[in-house]
Amino acid sequence: MSLAIKVALGAVAVLLIALLSKTRNYAIAGLVPLFPTFALIAHFIIGTERSVADLKTTIIFGAWSMVPYSIYLLSLYLFADRMRLGMALGSAVACWAVSAWVLIILWTRYSS
Repeated sequence: MSLAIKVALGAVAVLLIALLSKTRNYAIAGLVPLFPTFALIAHFIIGTERSVADLKTTIIFGAWSMVPYSIYLLSLYLFADRMRLGMALGSAVACWAVSAWVLIILWTRYSS
């Protein structure tokens, strides 16, 4: 898959988020990041360059990756009315990073 296609998919996602955030149904903009744009790219690359078993392993890890994302959302929800937006976003990203790090450690330790 060419780099231009990957960039175009990312740009379309950002454009959709920007457009939806201006509508009366602005909350739908939160669904756009969950569209598997980058997962499609990753699964295509892994599916064409590696075995089906490797693709299935990637899919399972992707399912587990929803845990750090959920932690990000929960922490941002809790921080949103307690901090300025920039600090709340940064803190939520830090929570995501810590939980993603724990996931990676656990995955590498127990997946083999």
